[in-house]
Amino acid sequence: MAYTGIGMSPDGSATYFLPRQIGLRRAEEMMITNRRLSAAEAEQWGLVNRVTPADKLTEVTQQLAEQIAEGPTLAYGTTRRLLLESFENSFLQQLDAEEKAIIDMAKTSDGLGGIAAFKEKRKPEFCGD
Repeated sequence: MAYTGIGMSPDGSATYFLPRQIGLRRAEEMMITNRRLSAAEAEQWGLVNRVTPADKLTEVTQQLAEQIAEGPTLAYGTTRRLLLESFENSFLQQLDAEEKAIIDMAKTSDGLGGIAAFKEKRKPEFCGD
């Protein structure tokens, strides 16, 4: 965040998302002082999930991409939607949204196959539908 350093205010939704990600006080500090975080600080503050040495970045990224691609992509998308909606929903609205989502997911090939694999104590195979 370098906006105030040039006499400007932040844009691009930074004032909306950043305080929700790292808290108001830390967002204020970054935006008012134009503080630059180290990679370790960015991880500690929750701006990044993990810090990886540069020489391992491709390997770690590839492993994560493969893990996600092999997983239940429909469930991932539904989970992300639920998480994002949770900021706007009341507790009861969120419970209703979760109930509807899990019922819908239980009707998918991935949901049915995942439940069967759990019962049979084997690794599930997902196809994205």
